[in-house]
Amino acid sequence: MLYAILILALVVLDQVVKFLVRAHIPLGGSLPFLPHILELTYVQNTGAAFSLFTGHTWLLTIISLAVSVALAAALIHPADVLVLDEPTNHLDAEMTAWLEDWLRRFKGGLVMVTHDRYFLERVVNHITELSRGKLYHYEANYSKYLELKAQRAEMAEASERKRQSILRTEREWIMRGCRARTTKSKDRIERYEALKNQEAPETDDTMQLAAASSRLGKKLIELHDVSKIYESRTVIRNFSYNLLRNDRIGIVGHNGAGKSTLLRLFAGELSPDSGTVDIGTTVKIGHFSQEGRELDLNQRVYDFIHDIGDEVRTDEGTFTAKAMMERFLFPSDLQSVPIGRLSGGERRRLYLLSILMEAPNVLLLDEPTNDLDVMTLSILEDYLQGFPGPILIVSHDRFLLDKLAEQVFEVRDGEVLRYSGNWSDWKAKRKEEEAPAKAEKPKAAQERPRERKLKFTFKEQREFETIDEDLAALEQQIKDCEEAQSACGSDYVKLQELQAKQTELEAALEEKTERWMYLTELKEKIDAQ
Repeated sequence: MLYAILILALVVLDQVVKFLVRAHIPLGGSLPFLPHILELTYVQNTGAAFSLFTGHTWLLTIISLAVSVALAAALIHPADVLVLDEPTNHLDAEMTAWLEDWLRRFKGGLVMVTHDRYFLERVVNHITELSRGKLYHYEANYSKYLELKAQRAEMAEASERKRQSILRTEREWIMRGCRARTTKSKDRIERYEALKNQEAPETDDTMQLAAASSRLGKKLIELHDVSKIYESRTVIRNFSYNLLRNDRIGIVGHNGAGKSTLLRLFAGELSPDSGTVDIGTTVKIGHFSQEGRELDLNQRVYDFIHDIGDEVRTDEGTFTAKAMMERFLFPSDLQSVPIGRLSGGERRRLYLLSILMEAPNVLLLDEPTNDLDVMTLSILEDYLQGFPGPILIVSHDRFLLDKLAEQVFEVRDGEVLRYSGNWSDWKAKRKEEEAPAKAEKPKAAQERPRERKLKFTFKEQREFETIDEDLAALEQQIKDCEEAQSACGSDYVKLQELQAKQTELEAALEEKTERWMYLTELKEKIDAQ
């Protein structure tokens, strides 16, 4: 109860501060709160920040408070089940990794809504997908889920092809003229009508992000001994870097370390206190910030994009604003609605589209994956990998940084430290740096244990004698299964069963092969004694 009261008090204090800021500070302005210690800055937040004073967001406050109380109680007191809704939102990468490790060790049940792919891969063993009002359950982690989902889609497509083939046959029979008075004909016509009225399987929408960029010259962005100071705190100190055409840079660091500041320095939106920022004449920056564009919630979606540009040229050709919107999963009916009716993820996608409509040749991205679903995340990553210019990305999405980054800049205590590789490479190097040097034990103190003579156990001996026959039998079963698949024709149900059986046999063969290698090596060691 005490923790609930404390959290409630913090929320109330937060709302009071927000009210005072709105009342006394203009948008973008600052006010010293505690001299040289704390100041309040009024910025526009398009994320999930909550407020008791505007619209109907009081409901979001109540939900956020309930989740906070539940999470605090779970961390402090043992719980049987945890229910978490996007627990990684607004956590830095290191804190997210800590939470992942904590949840992996949690002994109770866990029900979680998340778009963090490493959580889905490493923490969960069941995934339930909500798609078009239907639930699909998979007993799998993320990688297995993708495999099973693809299989489900293939089966649905095969079933639909079979249905369409039957419909064509029956339609031709009806067109030839059937004897509708007979019972068999009536039943056949009824079956045809039922089959015709059967809904086709729904497929996921796909978002195509064609790279649109303008010509990029030799000179890009050059930072020379750049420093940035807020009050008495040095956020960036004497940093120099020449941006290259093929750079793929991930920027990491604790919340408040200065990652967004560094990105704004590259963008030329923030003047350094010392040093220079030199941007080439052909550079056209696309800056995807956390705040986003200031949106008129009453403006139609189409009008917002049309005001930016009528068309855009991509590698696939020239597309109108309307066509680009449709490629970004904004169908005609959604284009005509006010922006205020869009979800948070749809607004982020609209903001991304507005940047790409400007055909930038340098991308600066600040937390681009916030509020995006897993499918959109995957497609965005594919787009970024094909982008022809340099990319600097601030993100807490470890999966994204592992897939995209070739360098990592860590902002730490005013310094910008450079590491080669992706997020996992950087994490491993940071772990090595922080590990204390292990003191070597004196050799005299190390006692050599008595050697124990190796030998087979009775079970291992019997297994070693028969394992060659077992391997041969499994290989033959796999061969028979492959032949059966070739002979089953259009029987997709049988084909699926055979494919599943082959997968099991191949897994068993791999396990048996590893066992054979172990036993063979052990036999060689025994013989060498």
